[in-house]
Amino acid sequence: METNTYFVISGDEALVIDPAWDGEHLARTFLEAHPDVRVTGIACTHAHADHTGGVAGMRCVLGDAVPFIVSEVDAAYLTRAVDAMRELWGIESEVPPAPDRTVREGDRIRVGDVSFQVIETPGHTPGGIVLFAATEDGDIAFVGDTLFPGGCGRTDLEGGDTAAIMPSIAKLGASLPVDTRCCIGHGPSTTIARELEVNPLMSQVRRSDER
Repeated sequence: METNTYFVISGDEALVIDPAWDGEHLARTFLEAHPDVRVTGIACTHAHADHTGGVAGMRCVLGDAVPFIVSEVDAAYLTRAVDAMRELWGIESEVPPAPDRTVREGDRIRVGDVSFQVIETPGHTPGGIVLFAATEDGDIAFVGDTLFPGGCGRTDLEGGDTAAIMPSIAKLGASLPVDTRCCIGHGPSTTIARELEVNPLMSQVRRSDER
């Protein structure tokens, strides 16, 4: 699946985003490389097993006190998403624990000095979210499988909805700063500026700063 797992470090705290397979290995590798950094949260952009499959393993290493965060909508979908991947591709994955916190549009997830804004982007799953932050190093968004360079995430998987993902893509193109670096669920990153130029799904986006 080649899922991208991200570790956001601010000061002595870290937030894990979309831990895929072998969460115990991910956690141990990170702690060895950053012994003075404390993981304060595990957030998933959506419920699919290739983005949540490492949560249980990470908690085995980091401890149950590290909160697991997912959208309010996708929280009810976690077990079904694991079952769907097993049925579709025969891939076994651990069912993540019940989330410690659920989030909605406009909520904030903080790590160190960074505050991520939760943006609801249904379509790839009913409760997909994007995490956006303006940081000293620039604007950044973790978009999961909602946005891909030149396109969008699949909508033919369990919970997918083509009609819902189109306005989600337009929402990102219209609202995020053009210099925002978008960290993708699979593959290389992109920027909002690039997607406004080449992504046909953003061809009709009208931005307030262009009017």
